[in-house]
Amino acid sequence: MRIAVIDGQGGGIGKAIVEKLRASDLPGVTILALGTNSAATMQMKKAGAHEGATGENAIVYNMDQVDIVMGVIAILNANSMLGELTPKMAAAIGSSKAKKILIPVNRCGIQVVGLKPMNLSAYIDEAVEAVKEHLEERQQ
Repeated sequence: MRIAVIDGQGGGIGKAIVEKLRASDLPGVTILALGTNSAATMQMKKAGAHEGATGENAIVYNMDQVDIVMGVIAILNANSMLGELTPKMAAAIGSSKAKKILIPVNRCGIQVVGLKPMNLSAYIDEAVEAVKEHLEERQQ
């Protein structure tokens, strides 16, 4: 099972996701850090991602190579992250057959209604639980 964690800018959210995935000690899981820039990739690698790659081509190419994609909801929105996430990246992520487990951060002009308000750490905890549930479903 390959999980891609996508982040940009400083990579702080991706780093937190990777740390919590690693702390969950999920058997047979490889975490791939995909950064829109090298700083984001480096932060996720420092947090324990098994592999890392940077930039548009890395993200586009790997969308057919992973089972789960994680990140903030902005990764589906072209030109988000102050323009770091290109239209090609957003299209590749959105059209990937991988399960997408996304964090509802409202900084990109997308507001998801119907969610209970929580802090970022709690959302990341829920995302990691969703990964665990997905892994369990696939094993049945």
